[in-house]
Amino acid sequence: MSLDYEEIIEGVSVLRRASAGRHEDICAALHTAFASALTGNVVARLLEPRSIVQLSPGTFVRPDLALVTAATGKLWLAVEIVSSTDHRWDTVTKKELYEQYALPRLWMVDPRYDNVEVYHGSPHGLALQHIYAGREMLTEKLLPTLELRVAELFAPRV
Repeated sequence: MSLDYEEIIEGVSVLRRASAGRHEDICAALHTAFASALTGNVVARLLEPRSIVQLSPGTFVRPDLALVTAATGKLWLAVEIVSSTDHRWDTVTKKELYEQYALPRLWMVDPRYDNVEVYHGSPHGLALQHIYAGREMLTEKLLPTLELRVAELFAPRV
């Protein structure tokens, strides 16, 4: 899926291009893992990749993976797969937006280094909890059935 899509930041339209290849393989693997972990879960809902999520009036983003609360539809966890051609957008701009929104969880998946940065919301903004790499297991205590080995997430797909 290498299609253009739009994000709107404080009323300003920003045209983005979905990366192909490895980016999409990682996105698919994440969605598969989350869908499996959410089987029977009535508290959270997984959105389709790059679904439109409103953070505030005039600000709409499209995370690679979005998990919302079932009761309110409020974004609870966003996963951004860092683009090698435009990494500043994900690692700085969108991270600042998520911080302003008081997002409870943010994962930054970085195929450049094959690691995942996990941030938790705090009274002082997003706080880095851990950088996962190699054989470490990605987990989320609020989704106890979610287990994904980092090396498998970045493994080439056949």
